[in-house]
Amino acid sequence: MTHTNNFVKIKCADCGNEQIAFKKPATNVACHVCGSTLIKPRGGHGEMKGELLEVVD
Repeated sequence: MTHTNNFVKIKCADCGNEQIAFKKPATNVACHVCGSTLIKPRGGHGEMKGELLEVVD
Protein backbone atom coordinates (compact mmCIF):
# COMPACT_ATOMS: atom_id res chain seq x y z
CA MET A 1 0.00 0.00 0.00
CA THR A 2 1.30 3.44 -0.93
CA HIS A 3 0.81 6.39 1.41
CA THR A 4 0.18 9.60 -0.48
CA ASN A 5 0.42 12.02 2.48
CA ASN A 6 -2.66 14.01 1.52
CA PHE A 7 -2.92 15.90 4.81
CA VAL A 8 -0.78 18.60 6.38
CA LYS A 9 -0.60 20.30 9.76
CA ILE A 10 -0.64 24.04 9.16
CA LYS A 11 -0.27 26.99 11.55
CA CYS A 12 -2.40 30.09 11.09
CA ALA A 13 -0.28 33.20 10.51
CA ASP A 14 -2.91 35.40 12.18
CA CYS A 15 -3.78 33.59 15.44
CA GLY A 16 -1.26 30.72 15.73
CA ASN A 17 -3.90 27.95 15.69
CA GLU A 18 -2.59 24.62 14.39
CA GLN A 19 -4.91 22.31 12.47
CA ILE A 20 -4.79 19.40 10.04
CA ALA A 21 -6.15 19.99 6.54
CA PHE A 22 -6.33 18.33 3.12
CA LYS A 23 -3.46 19.66 1.02
CA LYS A 24 -5.43 19.48 -2.27
CA PRO A 25 -8.65 21.30 -1.31
CA ALA A 26 -11.51 22.08 -3.69
CA THR A 27 -12.47 25.16 -1.64
CA ASN A 28 -10.64 27.54 0.69
CA VAL A 29 -9.57 26.00 4.00
CA ALA A 30 -10.33 28.41 6.86
CA CYS A 31 -8.81 28.57 10.34
CA HIS A 32 -11.23 27.09 12.89
CA VAL A 33 -10.38 29.84 15.40
CA CYS A 34 -10.20 33.15 13.50
CA GLY A 35 -11.53 32.28 10.03
CA SER A 36 -8.43 33.33 8.06
CA THR A 37 -7.69 31.39 4.87
CA LEU A 38 -5.02 28.73 5.45
CA ILE A 39 -5.01 26.99 2.05
CA LYS A 40 -6.40 28.20 -1.30
CA PRO A 41 -7.29 25.68 -4.04
CA ARG A 42 -5.03 25.72 -7.10
CA GLY A 43 -6.13 22.71 -9.16
CA GLY A 44 -3.74 20.36 -7.37
CA HIS A 45 -1.73 21.14 -4.28
CA GLY A 46 -3.24 24.15 -2.57
CA GLU A 47 -1.46 27.44 -2.01
CA MET A 48 -0.53 27.51 1.67
CA LYS A 49 -1.07 30.81 3.43
CA GLY A 50 -0.01 29.59 6.87
CA GLU A 51 3.15 27.89 8.08
CA LEU A 52 3.49 24.23 7.08
CA LEU A 53 4.41 22.32 10.23
CA GLU A 54 4.36 18.72 8.99
CA VAL A 55 2.95 16.27 6.45
CA VAL A 56 0.54 13.81 8.07
CA ASP A 57 -0.06 10.22 6.94
